[in-house]
Amino acid sequence: ESELADRGMSGVSVSSTGCLKVCDRGPAMVIYPENWWYGKVESESDIDAIIDALEEGKAAEKYIIA
Repeated sequence: ESELADRGMSGVSVSSTGCLKVCDRGPAMVIYPENWWYGKVESESDIDAIIDALEEGKAAEKYIIA
């Protein structure tokens, strides 16, 4: 969450969840309210790419699973 604050992204929260039923494509994350589902998010650089796209109002297509 501190990285989001460092980027000036306010009103954003990060929470963990139970099973998303996409184990074969995990680790996974979901961005709401856009309902972008990302899979194979395995490194900090993957997360950085997703946050970069989010800042631009776009999906990080490389990681989209649904």
